[in-house]
Amino acid sequence: MNRNQARLIELPKIVDPRGNLTVAEQMKHVPFDIARVYWTYDIPSGGRRGGHAHRTCQEVVIAVSGSFDVALDDGHGGKEVYHLNHPYQGLYIGTNVWRTLEDFSSGAVCLVLASELFDEKEYIYDYDEFLQITSNV
Repeated sequence: MNRNQARLIELPKIVDPRGNLTVAEQMKHVPFDIARVYWTYDIPSGGRRGGHAHRTCQEVVIAVSGSFDVALDDGHGGKEVYHLNHPYQGLYIGTNVWRTLEDFSSGAVCLVLASELFDEKEYIYDYDEFLQITSNV
């Protein structure tokens, strides 16, 4: 999997005795304009999220609390698993990358910064369709 498909991004961590602060600015720390922000939480034990790819949407996934794994598949045999557990680190995921989020710790919160507004047609939910699309890329 190449850097255009997935990579960890270190976000600024401002240490302060009153509590730390992390910031993510579009086109500075995040390599795209942010069109949508969403988060998932209260994931049941053994639960999974994702299970899809995006045609045009890029994302940065951040474990703002707790931890979870992000399993990525590029459709060409390249598979990687990232364990996210630092709120000052984001996982950039480019287009046409299958992702599954799993092994959530108790109280985990997953924050996602997305380059596109929600559009159901933009998602690829069928793995066989994903493989067909990526074979042409």
